[in-house]
Amino acid sequence: MSRVMDMKQMEQKLQKADRKQSRLYLFCNFMALMIISAYSALMLSPTVQKVFPAGGDSRKQMYMIFVMTLVGCVVFTIYALGLFFRHKSGQLGILMALGASRRRLAPGLFREVIVLSGVSAVAGTIAGFPFVWIIWHAFRLLLVDSSDMVLTFDFKCLFISLLFLLLVVGFACLTAWRYLKKTNIMEVIREEHINEPVKEPGRWCGPVGVLVLLTGAVLGYGAPVACYRWLQMYPPEWVGVFYAPVFVGLYMVMLHTVVHGWKSHRKNPYKNIISRSMMKFQGKQTVNNMLVITLLIAGGCFAIFYLPANGISALYRYASQPYDYFYKYQADQNVPDREAVETLGREYGLLFKEWKECDYATLGIGGNHIIEEDSQHYHIEYVPMAEEAKVLSEDAYRILTGQDVDVKPGTYLNVTNQDETSLSVNESAKEFTNMVTRRQMHTKFAGYLHYDLLAEADTTCCVLDNEDYAEISEGLTEDWRGCFVGFNVDGEDSYPFANAFYHLFVSAFDETCERPGYYDRVQKIRENEAGKTYWGDTDDMATISYELADSFMFRSFWVYQPDFRILNQNDYLRNMAVMFMMFLFIFMVCMITALVVCYTRCQSIALNNRYIFDDLKKLGASPAFLDREVRSQCGNVFRVPALVGMLSMFLLFSMILYANDGRMVMTEWLAMGICLCIIAMIGGLIYMVYRSCVKVIKRLLGV
Repeated sequence: MSRVMDMKQMEQKLQKADRKQSRLYLFCNFMALMIISAYSALMLSPTVQKVFPAGGDSRKQMYMIFVMTLVGCVVFTIYALGLFFRHKSGQLGILMALGASRRRLAPGLFREVIVLSGVSAVAGTIAGFPFVWIIWHAFRLLLVDSSDMVLTFDFKCLFISLLFLLLVVGFACLTAWRYLKKTNIMEVIREEHINEPVKEPGRWCGPVGVLVLLTGAVLGYGAPVACYRWLQMYPPEWVGVFYAPVFVGLYMVMLHTVVHGWKSHRKNPYKNIISRSMMKFQGKQTVNNMLVITLLIAGGCFAIFYLPANGISALYRYASQPYDYFYKYQADQNVPDREAVETLGREYGLLFKEWKECDYATLGIGGNHIIEEDSQHYHIEYVPMAEEAKVLSEDAYRILTGQDVDVKPGTYLNVTNQDETSLSVNESAKEFTNMVTRRQMHTKFAGYLHYDLLAEADTTCCVLDNEDYAEISEGLTEDWRGCFVGFNVDGEDSYPFANAFYHLFVSAFDETCERPGYYDRVQKIRENEAGKTYWGDTDDMATISYELADSFMFRSFWVYQPDFRILNQNDYLRNMAVMFMMFLFIFMVCMITALVVCYTRCQSIALNNRYIFDDLKKLGASPAFLDREVRSQCGNVFRVPALVGMLSMFLLFSMILYANDGRMVMTEWLAMGICLCIIAMIGGLIYMVYRSCVKVIKRLLGV
């Protein structure tokens, strides 16, 4: 009995001596779970889900970066677990050498790892919610607030945290079992000091890795496009496997960095030889950690690049539009006329000038239409009534835009924006259809006109010859007719007026116009006449409400949403706040995680090789030499993943902007310039953390 008590006391004493490694494991595990919990809580929050369009690029980007973060946190946690057990092995070996059997040690070891893993995981999961709440409300308090930003949680997100928790505890128990199965006691004792060198590749590894990385980026981005355009099928979920070469290339780049570095050492082969050797002899851990850091930094950059890429184009469009106020309405609605608007303007001390109005007709337009064969495949077929089109006469277009236009009879001109990046274009139409009389007029595409305010996101806009317009629009009822209105303020504009006019304008519409712009009445009629149910009559995406006239969904997608310059400029951040906040949060999470991994990795490399620095000091190495070795060691861990992550994501983002329409427009060049400035600021932040890490390590090593 006394022997058992002595063994327990010995075990407790060794555990007490090992508290530093326990705290490190607790911290790493806590951070990983907090980040995963916070990210999943915000990602699945109803506040975020209702703003990010289902199937949209922004939601796909959010999910993609979450997967990258999840992979990074998994690898980070496994690394922290391995580091903990490498130090724990010394304790186990001593107890075995003193006669403790594996059966005797197993309960205590499993109890310790389950408690450490479970407590840190549960604490991290719980901490994720206040972490999100604090950041979110700080954003609302300091930057912008709106009704859309009332944060609510869907606690189904805990399912992701629970799976991660089970993964952590499972890996911990599996690792404990693996260490207990070892039979060589001396090997167990020396586990902490056993190096893990990597097989040394040739110097071709780095350049080939860069080529493989770029190839993977092109294949991964191009595969879905190829499926859609060439195979006429929706890209399946597994198509993401084409991004696999990216990870292979990253691994090769990191491996080359650890083994060879990126500077030639032929002239001075002994320069930084100690720091290079320390990295090489612990190569497996170092390469894995640098890979995780690179992924996290790349994910953070991708998230933060979203802000200028979307913000610059919108703000430029608002600033360059020719009218301070531009709107359209359905002819059967009781919208305020010019007299009513001018009366309201006088209440705010405003006078208006350059008032322009013109009528338009809503017609059915033929075109190539996607016909779904099943959930995966489709084919393109010409349909006489493919979609709605807003159609103007030559005279109406001239009045509104000031542009002279001559449309030949029997043809139509499609209105697009100046950069010709609008998605609402139709070059395949063969007829226009009057949706009341069902009279059809044969036509053909004759070219483009450019006017940004008429290049709508969801509806094609066309211009016809005056006589053709009069002929095809004859017999249309008021609900298929409408009016465009544009005017400027004589002097300085007023936000209170714009806000009052906006709410007056919205209140003038009845429930027949309570629909988003992508709800297509022509498609509805065609589907109903074919005995089918139109998707917009059953999908929640087609539901918006006048009661939420200030919400993101309403202001972004209402079919008659007006363009009031001062309102758009002042409310842009408020309208986009949820989306921007989500990507800003992703950036913060990825960068925090990456910097924590960098910091802990540098500490573990230096402290595991403390005896080398002690020997160097005994051999007379100068403080300057030791300082240089510490800086070189930490520099590789920070510098290479940061450069690879930031530059690769910058190139990928540039490729995406170019591939969208086959060119780069001015606003995209400007956005990429801002992204370069962001990279410089991120680099400055990483450098500050690097300096702090070097100081801490030098103090711990006594350098």
